[in-house]
Amino acid sequence: MEVADFVTPATVVIALRPENKHQLLDEIARRAAAALGLEPAAILEPLLAREALGSTGIGRGIAIPHARIAGLPRLFGLLARLERPVDFTAIDDQPVDLVCLLLTPASAAAPHLPALACLSRRLREKGVADRLRAAPDSSALYAALIRV
Repeated sequence: MEVADFVTPATVVIALRPENKHQLLDEIARRAAAALGLEPAAILEPLLAREALGSTGIGRGIAIPHARIAGLPRLFGLLARLERPVDFTAIDDQPVDLVCLLLTPASAAAPHLPALACLSRRLREKGVADRLRAAPDSSALYAALIRV
């Protein structure tokens, strides 16, 4: 599995401006819902429920909010770079400026864990976060994520 299997150039967002974690989750849920033809609440509510279990902020300014979504036909990913970092209650207590949303079908057969592991490995690779932060536009941001 590769990140390009679920993140596309159309699902890369640059310079988001949320004031806090909830606004960030709301914004990425709305964008994902628009791309998928779903109601934003169908995405936001599972994301908030997952965050209630513990932050998906993995450290070094990176978060991977994720949830299983009823009725979702396939894996879906969205990469966002924030204009200013926000507190995400990450494991290292550092604010987050890179967010990669991962949505998986609610079915038990969905490749939730392999996709999450793939994304986490990529974001933790040496130099990837620096290239994502330095990318001048969404095309370069996508290229840095998928190694183009």
